[in-house]
Amino acid sequence: MPNTLNIRVKQLPMLDYVSAGIAFYIIMLPVQEWILEFRLGYLGRYWSLISVAGLLIGFLLCALIFAPLIINMTLDPFKYPDHLVMSAIAAVIFGAILWLGQWLVLRQTEITPRIFALINTVVGIFVFSVLVWFNQKSLQWSGGPIEGWRTGLIFLVGGTVTGAATGKALDFYCWRIEQRLIRIERERVEQETQERERLLKERIEKEKLAQERLEAEMAERKRIQREAAQEEERLWYEKHGKDYADYADYADYEDEEDE
Repeated sequence: MPNTLNIRVKQLPMLDYVSAGIAFYIIMLPVQEWILEFRLGYLGRYWSLISVAGLLIGFLLCALIFAPLIINMTLDPFKYPDHLVMSAIAAVIFGAILWLGQWLVLRQTEITPRIFALINTVVGIFVFSVLVWFNQKSLQWSGGPIEGWRTGLIFLVGGTVTGAATGKALDFYCWRIEQRLIRIERERVEQETQERERLLKERIEKEKLAQERLEAEMAERKRIQREAAQEEERLWYEKHGKDYADYADYADYEDEEDE
């Protein structure tokens, strides 16, 4: 019987800290979701759901790990440094599961950095740890819900500020990336336009040169044909006894008429 009572007493201490964690994360995650939904679209709707599921899984894992340790008196949550060891284990478990859940959401998008899941998890755990450290006197080891509305308000405000800050930081980062992508796309379009204009100009110049070359060849061909015709006519006159001088005058007269 004493052992049973001892076990029950040792199972109660974390209730107030769990209540503080619920107050902190249940506010932080919806604030982040509200901000991130503008960037993640429909994926933002799963942000709070998958994060809360991660917290629940982490809580169950911590319970499975801590219960045997407390029962066997391996760790005593009332003594230093045992409570620090338990906090470190809980932080690692919660951090890993939260990071995995948020990473699964962020990996669906190209513009959002996946490393934000890790940064967001670390920041959340750090801020929560600081709030716990500053409010240790208000948190009751053997209580149920958080003692006093002021302490609860501190964790609610802390969750709101943390969610707004981290969410807005990611929103600003995504905005910068979007602007950079828009600038790159605009530069690409401009380069393609300039390249098309250059190719069009080169094609027009080539066609112009080809036309000029064709006209020059046609003029040369006509000149050769005219000279051949004149030579043939001269030979005909010579053959029939016509004086070439008269023919030359006649040829000059024909050239003048052609001009």
